[in-house]
Amino acid sequence: MASVLRLRKLYYVNPVKNSSMGIQSIDDAHKSEDKPNVVVAYVKKMLQKKQDNDRKKKRNKNINKGQSREWKCLDNCCWIIGYMCTFWWLMFFVYHYLPLTLPGFPAIDSPGTVLKRDGVSGLHPVVLVPGIVTGGLELWDGKPCAKGLFRKRLWGGSFTETLKRPLCWLEHLSLDNETGLDPPGIRIRPVEGLVAADYFTHGYFVWAVLIENLAKIGYDGKNLHMAAYDWRIAFQNTEVRDRALSRLKSKIEVMYETNGGNKVVVVPHSMGVLYFLHFMKWVEAPPPMGGGGGQGWCAKYIKAIMNIGSTFLGTPKAVSKILSAEDRHIALLRAMTPGFLKSEILGFQTLEHMLRVSRTWDSTASLLPKGGETIWGDLDWSPEDVQNCDLETVDTHSFRNENDSNDSEINKGLQEKEAVHYGRMISFGKEAATRPSSELSTLYSEELMDSGSSNDSSFSCSDGWTEYDEMSRESLRKVSENKAYTAKTVFDLLRVVAPKMMQRMDSHFSHGIAEDLDDPKYAHYKYWSNPLETKLPDAPDMEIYCLYGVGIPTERSYIYDSSYDKCKSIPFRIDLSIDGEGSGCLRSGMYFVDGDDSVPVVSSGFMCAKGWRNKTRFNPSGSPTYVREYRHKAPASLLEGRGIESSAHVDIMGNAKLIEDILRVAAGATGAEIGGERIYSDILTLSERINLKL
Repeated sequence: MASVLRLRKLYYVNPVKNSSMGIQSIDDAHKSEDKPNVVVAYVKKMLQKKQDNDRKKKRNKNINKGQSREWKCLDNCCWIIGYMCTFWWLMFFVYHYLPLTLPGFPAIDSPGTVLKRDGVSGLHPVVLVPGIVTGGLELWDGKPCAKGLFRKRLWGGSFTETLKRPLCWLEHLSLDNETGLDPPGIRIRPVEGLVAADYFTHGYFVWAVLIENLAKIGYDGKNLHMAAYDWRIAFQNTEVRDRALSRLKSKIEVMYETNGGNKVVVVPHSMGVLYFLHFMKWVEAPPPMGGGGGQGWCAKYIKAIMNIGSTFLGTPKAVSKILSAEDRHIALLRAMTPGFLKSEILGFQTLEHMLRVSRTWDSTASLLPKGGETIWGDLDWSPEDVQNCDLETVDTHSFRNENDSNDSEINKGLQEKEAVHYGRMISFGKEAATRPSSELSTLYSEELMDSGSSNDSSFSCSDGWTEYDEMSRESLRKVSENKAYTAKTVFDLLRVVAPKMMQRMDSHFSHGIAEDLDDPKYAHYKYWSNPLETKLPDAPDMEIYCLYGVGIPTERSYIYDSSYDKCKSIPFRIDLSIDGEGSGCLRSGMYFVDGDDSVPVVSSGFMCAKGWRNKTRFNPSGSPTYVREYRHKAPASLLEGRGIESSAHVDIMGNAKLIEDILRVAAGATGAEIGGERIYSDILTLSERINLKL
C-alpha cells in the first residue's frame, strides 16, 4: 500500500517552485514532460526488488530445508535423550518420595523382619563376594586430565564427574594391553567396605537389600564383610598387585576367631563365584603360588558357599562381548538410538570405545564357556535340544521339579518348524545357523590363525582403534563367510580377532575338561577357576549351593552380520533383522533358552546337579550340594520397583525367598532344614544329556 501511495503522489502532484506569480519555469516544464519515464523506471525498480526478495526467500527456504534434513537425526536423538532423562527423574522421584506402602495396601515385611520376629538371629560370620562390574573403583593416581578426582569413584556411584571427561575416563579404566595390569601413571583400586557394592549407582541396589536384612537379625561390621577386589584383572593378579587373596584369607580367619569359632558363610555372586573357587585352591596351595593354608583350611573355616547367579561353566554372552561389545540389550539399544552406537551417523564410536577398553579386562575371559562341545554342544547337538525355548508362553508350574519323573511332560509341544542348533554359538548368516553341518565351510585352527596373520594390506587401517583395524578385508572374509563356531572352535575365532587379550587369557585361565585331575599341570593357578579342571577342597561338611533364577529367555547363541568396508568400526554385528518361525527360539538374531537373562541354566546348575553331586572326581570328599531355583515373577507395577520375586541376574539380589534362604543358613540351618532342593527348570534332564566322565 505504501508503494502505491508513493506512486500516486509522484504522478499527480505538481510541485510549484521558483515562481512568485504561480508560473512554472521552462526547466520545470521540461521535467514535467519526463514524469511518465520516471514512473516506468520506478515501477521496474519495484518489480526487480520484489523478484530479488522472492529469490532470496526461496534460497533461504531451501537452505533451511537442507539443514532440517541434516539435523533430523540429531534432533531425534536429542528428543530420545530428553524422554529418557524425564522418565528417569520421574522414576527417581517415585522411588524416593512416595511412601513404601499406599493407603489401602497391606505392608509387606522383609524376610529379616519376619525371621527376627520368629526369634532367628545371626550365628555364622558372612562374607560377600561381588561379581563383575558391580564393585566400585576409585582413582589413586592418574593423568593430568583426571585432576580433582583423587579417591573419587571412576566406576559406580553417580558417574557425574567422570562423564564430563569421557575419553579421560575410558583411558583410566583401561588396563595395559600387554601385562593386564595398571598402565604407566595410572592407579585404580577397589573401593573398600560394604559400600563397595551395596549400590551400583544411586537408586540401583546390588547388595544393599541383603545387607539390610542381615542387619535385622544382628549383623554388623564385626561379622559381615565385603570382599572387594578389582574385577577387571585376572584373579591371580589381584594377589600379585593388591594382595587381595591374602587379605581375604586373613579376614576369614579373624572373623572365625572373633565370633566364637563359628565357620564362615560365603555368598559370592556372578563372576564372584569363579573368584572364590580360585581362592579355595589358592588358599590351600603352597607358596609362592598359593596362600599356604594347607589341606583342611576350607574344612576348618567355611560352613557353606551360597553361590548366587552362578557362572561355573561361563556364558555365551562373554563371547559376543569380546567379538562385538554387544549382548541383547546393547544390540537393541543400537537399533533404538543409532546415533550413539553407530559410528557412521554421529561419529561417537561408542561401541568401538567399549570394545577397546573391555578387551583389556582379563576378567571377561574367565566367563567364556567352559567344557567345550561336551557341555555346550556341537554343530548338530546340544543338551537344550529338548528344552522349550518359548518361555513366555510356558506355564512355569509345568517346569520339572525334583519329584517329577515323566520326561514326556517336558517334551510336550516342543515340535519346531525349523531346526535349532544351539551348539552353533556364533553363526555368520542365518543359513550357517540352520543348514546341515555337511554344507558348512570349515576352517581348522591352523587355517584360522594363518588368516588372522595375513600380510594382505589391501584393506587395513594404519591408525586403528581396535585389533579389527589391523586385519585385512580378506582375513575378515575368511573367518566369517558361511561359518559357524561351537564352544570349542569359537576360541580359535577369538584368537584371530582379539589376539592380545587371548594371549593373556592363555596365561591365566583354562576352559577345557581335565582327563586326569592328578596330573601335576593342574596345580597351576590358570586351572583353579574352572570346576571341570580342578577338585573341590577336602571338606565333607562344607555345603555348596547353586542359587539362580529361571523362567527368563536367556541368550544362548548368535547370528552375526558382517561388513568390512569402514576403518575404525566393528565389522561384525548381531543381525537384529533375523527372526525364527513361531517357536520363539530365534528372535532378533539370537537363540534363547531358559536362564536368568544372563546365564543359561546349564551353566548355573550343572555342577550342583551332576558334576559335584555325591562323590565324583571333581568332588572327592563328597561335599553336599543343593540346587535351589527361583522362578521369575516380574513386578506387577512400578510401585514394586524391581520386585521381590524377580530372578533376573542382578535383581535376584532383592528376591525375598533368596534372602530368606541365606539368612536361615547364616543363622545355622543346613540345606536339608531349609527345604533341600527346589527345581523348576529341566536342569536334571539337561545334566543327564551331558556325557561327562565323573
